[in-house]
Amino acid sequence: MARVRVRLPGFCVSCRCRVPTQPQQYQQSYNSIYRDDKVEFSNNSVEMNSSGDMLKLESESELGSGKRVMMVVESRVEAKGALQWALSHTIQSQDTVVLLHVAKPSKYGINSGRQKAYELLCSMKDMCQARRPEVRVEIAVVEGKEKQKGPTIVAEAKQQNVSLLVLGQRKHSMVRQLRAMWRGKNTRTRVVDYCIQNANCMTIAVRRKSRKYGGYLITTKRHKNFWLLA
Repeated sequence: MARVRVRLPGFCVSCRCRVPTQPQQYQQSYNSIYRDDKVEFSNNSVEMNSSGDMLKLESESELGSGKRVMMVVESRVEAKGALQWALSHTIQSQDTVVLLHVAKPSKYGINSGRQKAYELLCSMKDMCQARRPEVRVEIAVVEGKEKQKGPTIVAEAKQQNVSLLVLGQRKHSMVRQLRAMWRGKNTRTRVVDYCIQNANCMTIAVRRKSRKYGGYLITTKRHKNFWLLA
């Protein structure tokens, strides 16, 4: 709505426009997501602030004994990105990081892939110690078939008594997802979803947003692709 006032004889025109304010829908939706996430994390003794930092995970952290955080390690860049996020946002100085790799079952007692797995784990361990030298790091290799990878990870997380399980998540185009579903090879997505839904500890899937926008996309049991500017 606009109100126009004309003054004569100076031919000076003064215009005053009234513009309706934008609805606070975006802010409200963000706050509701944040509150829901905080409830979810609180149910697992975890709290997260608006920048994506874990403020508390298990009462053991406050007592100084620390928590155990399991990272699923793969050769893909997504696993490295998830580890970098965890080192910056969830892991504290008194914590223990468990680097887990699921290797294919060996044939005839010989598995050349196991040596590569240890090399990959050692390189990830070196990265952890370089960025957070005060954090204790353990490595673990377990065997499991590709179709049983999700249950293998969940079982190992339970056995290791971890408080938090973090996995890297890969971005797939819609066409690629449809092809994978048609061929029955959408294994990675099924693994992440299985771990989130069935692990007895807090489970987070992490993926970088993009170079243009920055931040990370976080998926939990309650929210999918929650964008954290961190």
